[in-house]
Amino acid sequence: MAAGSASRGATSPAERIPSAASDGRGIVLGVIGLALVLLVVWIATRPDADPVQQTAIVEGDVPSAVGPWSGEQLEHAAVVMRAGRDLGMSERDVRVAVMTAMGESSLRVLDRGDEAGPDSRGLFQQRDPWGPYEVRMDAYGSAVLFYRVLARVEGRDAMEPTRVAHAVQINRDPDHYARWWDDAGEVVAAIDRSGVDVVVQPR
Repeated sequence: MAAGSASRGATSPAERIPSAASDGRGIVLGVIGLALVLLVVWIATRPDADPVQQTAIVEGDVPSAVGPWSGEQLEHAAVVMRAGRDLGMSERDVRVAVMTAMGESSLRVLDRGDEAGPDSRGLFQQRDPWGPYEVRMDAYGSAVLFYRVLARVEGRDAMEPTRVAHAVQINRDPDHYARWWDDAGEVVAAIDRSGVDVVVQPR
């Protein structure tokens, strides 16, 4: 009798879960699922970074200074970072690009070359065969040109960063960029912390 009474008084698992709680979990899971679908669609359909048709502007304030780097130098670094992430490059590649621009132009868009490359221009001191003048003189466009060549450097993750930059730039000194590797890391981290927004738009 005792066993029978206990059986009649017990509630099933379904009865113990309030219907409102069950419905709430379903809504949350549905929202998460929808967000994941939208993210996948956005990644699949977003336009490729285009050095000819696109440029970028920095909205918001970059850090006042990061070591010796400040002002438009940090804005240019932020644009270089955005270009690399638009192209799906690794964070190491992004840091290599910032380091390279430090070593080539001190993160300035230079409208001059040097004795070795009188036609070199822009952040990465790219010569005429790299692309149109207006692209090489644009921070976003020149960064896209740099990353596209960088992406073809096989085994770069196992190489010293300065040698990776050299494989793209073909500098006379393959160790030229090494002195800026630490600075590049500090600048990338500081810009990420600042939450500055880099907006890509038609040229």
